[in-house]
Amino acid sequence: MADHRISHIDLDDSTILWRNADVEQERRVAIFDLIEENTFKPVRSAEKGATGPYTLGLSVRDDRLALDISDAQGAQLETIMLGLARFKRPIRDYFAICDSYYQAIRKATPQEIETIDMARRGVHNRAAELLVERLEGKVETDFATARRLFTLICVLHIRG
Repeated sequence: MADHRISHIDLDDSTILWRNADVEQERRVAIFDLIEENTFKPVRSAEKGATGPYTLGLSVRDDRLALDISDAQGAQLETIMLGLARFKRPIRDYFAICDSYYQAIRKATPQEIETIDMARRGVHNRAAELLVERLEGKVETDFATARRLFTLICVLHIRG
């Protein structure tokens, strides 16, 4: 029986130069939520008989996102490379709105926090839709999985 999901995820920490406690918490939550519930079916590997679950390694190589997909025993199945040019603006916008959100949590009114959080979710949702689009034909996934993956893509782009 096929189990097309991610069971373990690794981030290439060598690309992450700095992250604060807020970002570290988002990373932990995104990984935890992703492992708990996700849909992830690498099309080429599934066509060759892979049934999951999968280990996913995320890294940035030559300004491209590398998704290294292995089976549960650690055997490499495939690597999917995605250009990051179309993600630069959503990543930049997401960082900016997150900074505003973290500052607001400390001193803004509940209404101001809610307004900023709605904007943050909007940016995040649009980026997740873009990721689903970019993965089309390569990985079958759902919106919730794409949202969590986008969070992790952002973590890989923190430069301090």
